[in-house]
Parts: sequence; C-alpha cells; structure tokens
Amino acid sequence: MTRPTLRRLAPLLLCLALPAAAQATDYRVLQDQSTLAFTATFQGAPFEGTFSQWHAAIRYDPAHLADARFDVSVDTTSAGTGDPDRDGALPGADFFNATKYPQAHYITTGFVQAGGHVIAHGNLTLRGETHPLDLTVTFTPQDNGTAALDVTGTLKRLDYGVGGGEYADTSVIGNEVVVNAHLVLAPK
Repeated sequence: MTRPTLRRLAPLLLCLALPAAAQATDYRVLQDQSTLAFTATFQGAPFEGTFSQWHAAIRYDPAHLADARFDVSVDTTSAGTGDPDRDGALPGADFFNATKYPQAHYITTGFVQAGGHVIAHGNLTLRGETHPLDLTVTFTPQDNGTAALDVTGTLKRLDYGVGGGEYADTSVIGNEVVVNAHLVLAPK
C-alpha cells in the first residue's frame, strides 16, 4: 500500500479498531398500558392505590447500566385508592400536602447488577424531603419491539412526613409503603 492510500484509510481503520460506544435506549412510556402504584396498610389490612398522572423519562439497557437513567415525576393529587374518605385525605396537608408539594420526583443515581436482579439506586423527593430509594428492576423485551419494565421498592412514609401528626401511629397506618410500577415501553 502506498503512503497516500494509508493516510486515507487510517481514519476508517481507527474507527474499526475502537469499540462501539455503548448506550442504553431511550424509551417512551405507553401510558395507557402502564401503572404506577403503591400498597400500604390501614389497621393491619393492606390497601392498594395508583397515581393516574405521572411522567417517566426512561433510558435503559441491562447490558449498558452505566448509561441507564429513570426520571419520574408524579402528580400527588392524582392518587386514588377506591375509598372516598382516604382519597379525599391523601392530597391534604396531613398526607401529600399537594397544595404545597404538587409533585413527587424520583431520579436514579446509578444501577448495579445484584445476582439475578438489577437494583436502581436513586432519590425520591416527596413533601420537600429527599431520601434514597432503591428499586428492584425487571426488564423484559417483547417480540413486538416493546419492553416491559417492572420496578418495586419500599419506603417509610414517616421519613417524608406523610401521615404525620395524629396519623403517625404505625399501628393504624403502617410506616412501610411498597411502590411499584409496570411500564410498557416503546423505543423513541
């Protein structure tokens, strides 16, 4: 090969020698097929609730966890449990205080492979309080090009001041709340 030919091919050879940049996929959430929910206890009996208004920006690939990211905003006024009394109280000052804090926000700080699961480390801000919240992540690609993303984690409501004051008695309302989501994702 002549020197001019090598000079022309050098950039191509360099590109081939470098590994391709690993990047997770950006997804849009198919809201009508997805749920964001929670489970708590009242007088020892479990009850479930959902949030009807939320937005999630998801970047994920289990093979490229260093580039993955979840950024979720939740309208706290959209909580519903199917119980009119409870649903009326949740946005109030004793619980979510939605007038002052209309949104909760979760953002990841990193992901780790832990045995057969992926753990998302992140911070949840609720009622002006920010605390770490780890989520167990299950990612399932589907044949039609979409994917299912299921996450679950447990928080302590009193850490965020949810149900404080006269509602702080954990024998009436349990302190632990399980948050979970089932998201159906489509690549952007």
